[in-house]
Amino acid sequence: MAKSRTLIKAALPAPPVAEVGTRFVCVHGHFYQPPRENPWLESIEVQDSAAPYHDWNDRITSECYAPNGASRITNKQNEIIRIMNNYARMSFNFGPTLLSWLQDSAPRTYRMILDADRTSAIRYSGHGSALAQVYNHMIMPLANRRDALTQIRWGIADFAKRFGRRPEGMWLAETAVNRSVLDLMAQEGIKFTILAPHQCARVRRHVDVDNGDSWLRTPDATVDPRHPYTVKLDEGRSIAVFFYDGPNSRAVAFEGILNSGEDFGRRLMEEFRPGSPDIEVAQLSHIATDGESYGHHHKHGEMALSYAMHWIEDEKQAKLTNYGEFLEKFPPTWEAEVEENTSWSCIHGVERWRSNCGCNGGKPGWNQEWRAPLREALDYLRDAVAPLAEEFARPLLKDLWAARDAYIHVINDRSRASTANFFFAQAARELSSAERIDVLELLELERHTQLMYTSCGWFFDEISGIETVQIIAYAGRVLQLAAKLFGKAGVALEAGFLNILEKAKSNVPEMQNGAEVYRRYVTDMRIGLEEVGAHYAISSIFRSYPEDGELFCFDVHRNSHEIFNSGRGRVALGRARVRSRITEENENICFAVLHLGDQNLSAAIKPYAPEEPDQLDAFTTFSSEIGNAMRRANLPEVIRLIDHFFGNTSYSLTSLFADEQHRILNTILNRTLSEMEDSLRKIYEDHASLLHFLTEAGIAAPPALALASSFAINASLRRAIEAEPFDPIEIERLLNRAETDQIDLDPHLLGFAAGQRMKRAMIRLEAEAFGNFSATGAISNAVAIANSLRKLPFEVNFWQAQNIWNDLLRRSDKTYWTEEWKEGFKQLGEAMNICVDQLVVEAGVSAF
Repeated sequence: MAKSRTLIKAALPAPPVAEVGTRFVCVHGHFYQPPRENPWLESIEVQDSAAPYHDWNDRITSECYAPNGASRITNKQNEIIRIMNNYARMSFNFGPTLLSWLQDSAPRTYRMILDADRTSAIRYSGHGSALAQVYNHMIMPLANRRDALTQIRWGIADFAKRFGRRPEGMWLAETAVNRSVLDLMAQEGIKFTILAPHQCARVRRHVDVDNGDSWLRTPDATVDPRHPYTVKLDEGRSIAVFFYDGPNSRAVAFEGILNSGEDFGRRLMEEFRPGSPDIEVAQLSHIATDGESYGHHHKHGEMALSYAMHWIEDEKQAKLTNYGEFLEKFPPTWEAEVEENTSWSCIHGVERWRSNCGCNGGKPGWNQEWRAPLREALDYLRDAVAPLAEEFARPLLKDLWAARDAYIHVINDRSRASTANFFFAQAARELSSAERIDVLELLELERHTQLMYTSCGWFFDEISGIETVQIIAYAGRVLQLAAKLFGKAGVALEAGFLNILEKAKSNVPEMQNGAEVYRRYVTDMRIGLEEVGAHYAISSIFRSYPEDGELFCFDVHRNSHEIFNSGRGRVALGRARVRSRITEENENICFAVLHLGDQNLSAAIKPYAPEEPDQLDAFTTFSSEIGNAMRRANLPEVIRLIDHFFGNTSYSLTSLFADEQHRILNTILNRTLSEMEDSLRKIYEDHASLLHFLTEAGIAAPPALALASSFAINASLRRAIEAEPFDPIEIERLLNRAETDQIDLDPHLLGFAAGQRMKRAMIRLEAEAFGNFSATGAISNAVAIANSLRKLPFEVNFWQAQNIWNDLLRRSDKTYWTEEWKEGFKQLGEAMNICVDQLVVEAGVSAF
């Protein structure tokens, strides 16, 4: 816990408020989500709580990360007059694991972020606005030195690969800090970081250093955030620290200041006031906030941020800057010392990540006594595998820990060339294929020892929460790999780990403790190549795979595949090679899948050696026998043959990974749901006149009829929105019926569907324009859709469609812009709430 501090104020003359030319504003956003990937699949599986989005990364990207790359400024008529990339004007950091997901799953947003750093360097004297971050948000004061160095080095290397430059600043997870962490950062070339005001222990002016003990102790209220400080470290090293403005940062998070962009801007300007005498040249008003405040936690918060920065610049209130530029122009004239082992989100220091300190998610009656044994279990695992890993690596690698630090280059680029370069630099000698697999598995074990310390696992109330289950799953992957690589010593680790985890008591009675959480959630997640093969085999009944394809982080080469049909029954037989792109481990399998309709399915898998003629001949004979039995519709014989050939190894639909399971079950359910929708629609149609009469008479409809009506209208409207070709007359008819019969529409579901439908129309328009085809048909179709969807009685998110419109406006090649096309394009912008004339001027184009 941070020790108490005595307030000492210096009697200092108050200088006048700085002039505009010496006033600078910087808004920092910490954009981060914990890694959510299944540790065995390297992919985020569907998260129903994020619906209608696939997962929470997907949802928050739509609500925050993407909007900040193309944020709107609107006029009093709520028309868009300017589209801004907020990242280019603010200071920001993105978690490396989040950037990795964005690169793969939201490439347009990813490009906006990278483009913003380049643009900001032009704006801010060669200093890009992006900061690095310790790799996977580990609480650094609680890490051992080796892990802390890896976190810093991985964070720097990841940043350099993505942004094409070395970082000047680095964000610490939860701003958790101590002097030794700062010294490690300085050793790695980091120039500055950002901390909370209460993390400053004491300060003094550089000119007072020789005057004896002139330190001033600094509780929150007396830390002057308007200038940077130097923290002196070991061996002559130092690092600059910016202590952010605490009250204004809290106002963004908790006080609704993002309800008005101008109020936000004015609040930032209030910090320019008489202050410490060292501010003779410039003052910096700056805040540090969760980036998710701007759009996810606070709807349209990104627009408030855009307007505030726009207002500050256009009204010449101050100059926008970033930390790198300000530090170069106005080096620190004060020195500071940090309060050891403190953070921005725990008033008890860093106890939130190792004890029941009282900081939690706010569930009444729950405690967090589980935090300490959870950390103890992970520390036990980390410390137990380290010597085993060192011994295992000795004949294979020049230096395990140097190889681990260099492994980030393989994590970010798993191409054959990248992996070959890694082995050339790190291997002790030329390795065999089996030894390469061993080394890659060892380094994956090390990667997961980092991921299992991701801070979010301790942040909330309960050990069975999704964030904590995630880090326990990373530990599960460590245990699996340790058992494979280290033999009996590795196998024994699980018992010791679970013995400690049993002390982590759950607040949910049926969950009991951390060991039960592990058994209930993590044990079934653990897979090998056989399970991947089973997934491939089962899903091949419902989808067509290419001869060479990808399945999550695995490559699958199909050697043979055939399907036999008999009535509703089907059998799929095949042989394939499954290879991990992560560890290069591979296995040949053969399989049989029997599908009797709906969810009635079973599969059998076993490895086979293609180089053994006897095994190949046996499978060929088995296939022939299955074909004969299916032609005779002898399903009992099929089952007997499969059992005889494969033994008792059996898989079902529940063996599928979550995404594919959802997709296949939806396929199976579609017919049933369609029949239900048709039935409810018929009930509504048959009794529509009665419902209309009840409405006019002011009599509430019976619940059953109201339910059928609501379902029928909403389902019909959703289908009409998604339909090809688009029929605006049908949509208007359904809206009129809903209004007449007082049927509540589902704005969440229908608004999402409408936004996606408008996006598809704009993608078609963009494709035809980029392909230099006549876009007249696409433009008229898009206009019709936009005019129809804007009549919906709830907000439709046209964000992605508006971005495509803006991109087309700014394209230099406009050879396809006929007079008819230009008129349609203008109508389309107006239908999507764009002030076309003003945006054309702002874009600097002469399109109209």
